[in-house]
Amino acid sequence: MISPYFCTMEKTLEEKWIEVQKMIFKRFGEQLDEQTILFIVGLQELGKNDADYKKEEKLDIIHIGICTVLSDYGYYQFIGKDDEGWPHFKNIKKLPNEIHGESQQALLKEAIINYFNL
Repeated sequence: MISPYFCTMEKTLEEKWIEVQKMIFKRFGEQLDEQTILFIVGLQELGKNDADYKKEEKLDIIHIGICTVLSDYGYYQFIGKDDEGWPHFKNIKKLPNEIHGESQQALLKEAIINYFNL
């Protein structure tokens, strides 16, 4: 049986996720998925919004977004920027093996919510 406390927390997460989506919609005029929001976070951390990026660079930017939002959870640590201004992170601990699928998605949503201080 699922505890009422868990249901309340889950609802709060979803309510806060809707707030993030509304904020993003106001800024960009469309609803964006988690990957695209992580790309935006990565761009913000990179500080180079106006460039055309190759596919590999876009994946690197999403990785920057993931590392940034999960750093507050102790999974990554910012170690500095390279000569071209790209941030680099050190993996501190692995995600637990039991976290995948919906649990991993919930963790990323929660981390994105925390990034935007909602």
